[in-house]
Amino acid sequence: MKHRIVVLGAGYAGAFSAAFLARQLHADDFEITVVNAEPDFVERLRNHQLAAGQDLRHLPLTEVFAGTGIQLRLARVINVDPEHRTVEVADGEGIGQMAYDTLVYALGSTVADHGVAGVAEHAFHVAARPDALRLRARLDELGENGKVLVIGGHLTAIEAVTELAESRPGLRISLVTRGELGASLGPKARRHLLRTFERLGITVHEHTAIERVEQSGAVATDGTVFTSDATVWAAGFAVHPIAAASGLTVEPNGQITVDQHMRSVSHPDVYVAGDSAYVIGDNGLPMLMSCATAGTTSRQAAAAIVGHLTGRKIAISAQAYHGNHISLGRKDGLFQLVDGEAQPKSGAMTGGMAARVKSAILWGSVWGLTHPNFGRPDHKYRLATTRERGVVPA
Repeated sequence: MKHRIVVLGAGYAGAFSAAFLARQLHADDFEITVVNAEPDFVERLRNHQLAAGQDLRHLPLTEVFAGTGIQLRLARVINVDPEHRTVEVADGEGIGQMAYDTLVYALGSTVADHGVAGVAEHAFHVAARPDALRLRARLDELGENGKVLVIGGHLTAIEAVTELAESRPGLRISLVTRGELGASLGPKARRHLLRTFERLGITVHEHTAIERVEQSGAVATDGTVFTSDATVWAAGFAVHPIAAASGLTVEPNGQITVDQHMRSVSHPDVYVAGDSAYVIGDNGLPMLMSCATAGTTSRQAAAAIVGHLTGRKIAISAQAYHGNHISLGRKDGLFQLVDGEAQPKSGAMTGGMAARVKSAILWGSVWGLTHPNFGRPDHKYRLATTRERGVVPA
């Protein structure tokens, strides 16, 4: 019987992990199945473009995985049972179970409401493709007239509000943040950011916390009312509660606790990649939820699985965060380098060059999904015996 590897999620982390494994492991010994709710690979980092009205490239997962032998199951994960090594999924035919020998948990994250009333009922967001399309439909209804309020002050909020302002100049757009806009940026990058907001006509309200979201806008804790025809919540991300409910050891924020191999500290048959993993970086600080983290953690998780299952030495990948790359519409952007303590350096790349570099990185991340072993040959390693793996049979 083949060793069953099940990968939950086909975002940046899940899709890369699955493709890497398929090119490293022998098909006679391993069966790899990816479970994903949508049939396409979603460029999550471009969802704000989709919401703004731009059409993105169509990337069917069947094409992404073509020729790899990976099986794709279109279903929504509703429960994980690591004690019995099963996953419960729901699709058009109902609820079913899948068994696994090794699990890659890469379900990513969703929007974090931070306990603010009304977010789920009244706010739009861009954390997933369906939500971005829902916002797009609402903006199409408004046409060139209406008010849009974006809540948040970090990367997602900045990219969303600038994209909307550039693509739909007729709308009156404002942003509310509980802190200082661009507080994580150095002086040069922040100056560029503020000039961009001024150029695009975006009104900014800093040091303002939102107490609740209503159908007609939002209300701050000091009683200030912000009216809007579409309120976009972009105040951070949270992991899905499935991991905590499964019995896997998790951190207070719900991320799964892993070792340096991205292996669950409580269930060694479960590996974690992307936003769902609680990873301590090389600087001793928790890694941020980001595309960059998805890349380094998926690379490590996949390498560890190959090593553990084939009896080979496992290389440890660097877990470092080098900076914030932010698009400010299609022709502007900035890249803020950070030091070893994740603090902004004084220098920054800004303007059209930063925008072109960001676009190239996004293109490259998709290309990398279908070329996970670029620069090295496929190995097709065989499954080692339990003795070769150093595993004690259950």
